[in-house]
Amino acid sequence: MGGKAIKIKQRGNKGAGRPRKQNVERYPSGDVKRSETQREAMSVAIEARRRIDGWGTKVTDETVKSPFAGYTLGRIFLDGKITEEQRKAGDEYAEIHARYRRLVGLPAPSARAQSLFSIKGHDGDENETITQKARKASNAMMEVEGVLLRCVDGPQIKQLIFNVSVMDYDHLRGVGEQQLLWIRRGLTALAKRKQLQGASKSDSWYIQQSELRTDRSVTS
Repeated sequence: MGGKAIKIKQRGNKGAGRPRKQNVERYPSGDVKRSETQREAMSVAIEARRRIDGWGTKVTDETVKSPFAGYTLGRIFLDGKITEEQRKAGDEYAEIHARYRRLVGLPAPSARAQSLFSIKGHDGDENETITQKARKASNAMMEVEGVLLRCVDGPQIKQLIFNVSVMDYDHLRGVGEQQLLWIRRGLTALAKRKQLQGASKSDSWYIQQSELRTDRSVTS
């Protein structure tokens, strides 16, 4: 009786569960190879991103897989609404905020904020004290806030750039023309600040080299 019952149960279970995957590479043990599993997971993720973020079929898989598709400012860039220079300025603005909050002990402003504490680079020389680093971070924070406030419609631009770059509010991807103009204006101002900093450093280097050559000519 026991053997017959087992056979009946086995026949009843036949075909139950997920069907066996076809046309995939397998290990000798029969397990699906990890590369196939990763490819399937990526396919599911891409499909979900297309659906949730509204990409549809209007962009390629490479665009959807881009790291810029993972946060609001990056998606605005992929939509072609801002330039690469403006996107970089917004990313740096978010990093300045993150560094400031970390060094002065403030919590992240929002659970949605995009990887605020995954900062590339460094906070300064290793022998700097926490107080010195916090002072530098505070100065950088006040500088970028001042740049935005000095723009035409500065208060609105400052809040909008904060919301899109730091808070990562996804609905700002579909803002109207006026708000998009403010975003571009603020990011352009931040980008020009970066260019001016680079120019001042370059000028300083040339001045030092000029002074050094002058000193050598005098001593010789």
